[in-house]
Amino acid sequence: MPKVQIKVDKPRRKLLSRGESKAKSSRVANVVAAVSPGKAGRKGKGRSFDSWSKADLLKRAREIGLKGRSAMNKTDLIKALRRR
Repeated sequence: MPKVQIKVDKPRRKLLSRGESKAKSSRVANVVAAVSPGKAGRKGKGRSFDSWSKADLLKRAREIGLKGRSAMNKTDLIKALRRR
């Protein structure tokens, strides 16, 4: 197996301190080096929660086990889901 070259070590050490595996830490560090650090954690162009219906937000909140979701309005659901 070839030796992996770590391009940026700071994110790798931070992930290792959080308990992530060496392999995952190395992959993430190399992604950070390949793209600008501000864009490294972003995923594809998904819909923002603002465009979701309340029913969709409730369904997603149920999937992740958000407590108190039935008493929340749409704005509260969006805030709670973003915090997750």
